[in-house]
Amino acid sequence: MQFQQLLYFVAVAETRHFTRAAERVHVSQPSLSQQIKALENELGAELFSRARGNIALTDAGEALLPLARRILADADTARIEVQELAQLRRGRVRLGATPSLCTGLLPDVLRAFHASHPGIQLLIEEGGSHDLVRELARGALDLALIVLPLPTGSPALTTIELLREDLVVVSSADEEPPGSGSRVRIAELRDAPLVMFRHGYDLRELTVAACRAEGFEPSFTVEGGEMDAVLGFVRAGLGLAVVPSMVAARSRDLRVTPLARPGLRRTIALAHRSDVDPPRAARELQRVLLGIGGGASQRQEG
Repeated sequence: MQFQQLLYFVAVAETRHFTRAAERVHVSQPSLSQQIKALENELGAELFSRARGNIALTDAGEALLPLARRILADADTARIEVQELAQLRRGRVRLGATPSLCTGLLPDVLRAFHASHPGIQLLIEEGGSHDLVRELARGALDLALIVLPLPTGSPALTTIELLREDLVVVSSADEEPPGSGSRVRIAELRDAPLVMFRHGYDLRELTVAACRAEGFEPSFTVEGGEMDAVLGFVRAGLGLAVVPSMVAARSRDLRVTPLARPGLRRTIALAHRSDVDPPRAARELQRVLLGIGGGASQRQEG
C-alpha cells in the first residue's frame, strides 16, 4: 500500500468523481484509476461501486476512508514537524526593537540565541515603537520589542509584557551630580541642560511628559540624536539625559543617578500580528525573550 494510492483514494471518495479527483491531485485520470485498481488488488476488495457512472464507496471503502485520512494527516503532521526542526537549523528571524533595547537588552539575548541556533540569520531593525508597529502591520517584521502603550489606532497585535524598567539620569563623570542628594527629582531638572533624543523616540515622549507634569518645559542643549549619540554628548559634558537603567548599566564611564520616587518606568512588550503565527524560528526567539521577564501578561491590542 503506497501513500500516493491512499491520497488518490481519498480524493475519489470526497469528490465521487474520478476526473475531478485527478484534477485535485494533479495527475491524469488514467493514472489515478490505475493506482486505485492496484490498491484494490492489494487489499483484495473493491473500494468503489461504479454502477451507471455513479461512484459510491463499498463497505470496504467506508472502512478504509477514516484510516486513510488519519494516515495522510499523520504524514502531513510529520512533514510540518520536520520542516519546523529544519527551520531551527537554518532560516531567519526579522526582529524590530527600539534603539535603547538594541543597546541594553538584546546583546545578551541574541548571543544566547545564536549559541543555540547558529544557522538562523538574525535581521534587526531599529526604530521607535510607532515605526515598528507599522512594520509589523505590513509584514516586514516577525516580532518587535516595543514600549507600551501602543499608539492610538494600531493594527491588531498580540502583545506580551516582558518587563518594566526604571529610567535613570546619566551625566558626565567630570560634572557635579544632578540634584541635591543621592536621587534626583524630576522638578530638579527644571534648569538642567538636557541632551534629548529625536522626535518619535519613546524616551523623549516620556521625559517631556514627566517635565510638563511638574509644570515646566525642559531645556535642550542638543537634541535629535539616537542612543549612542546621546550618550556621547553626555560624556562630552553637554548635558544630562534620561535613559533606561539597562543602558546606563552598560555605560560605565557615566555617572548614574536614580530618580526619586515615584520615578519613571517604561513597560517593554514583545509584539506580533494577531492574524499570523510567527515562523518556528521566531517562536523560538520569542521563548528566549520571554525567559528574561516571565512574560506573564498577554493581551490583544487593536
